[in-house]
Amino acid sequence: MSQMSFGDAEYAGKKKRTRREVFLAEMDKVVPWTALLALIEPAYPKAGRGRPPYALETMLRIHLMQNWFGFSDPAMEEALYEIAPVGSSRTCR
Repeated sequence: MSQMSFGDAEYAGKKKRTRREVFLAEMDKVVPWTALLALIEPAYPKAGRGRPPYALETMLRIHLMQNWFGFSDPAMEEALYEIAPVGSSRTCR
């Protein structure tokens, strides 16, 4: 087991879940992620020439969050800065 960072330790001791955390946990239970990803994957850009595309699941989650919370592109970008990066204990998943 790796050592926790100060941020992870603080978050682990947090008692109350935010409305966003509760909502996203509910969406993980309700949304058929595997089926949606399988449906979109054939049309999603492949890595090759130019800049590699973002992971499909990441983009789908961002798109749906944008719709659920009514965020514009700049507002969604700002909200993503407030969420810890993938791999941290503070993911939206």
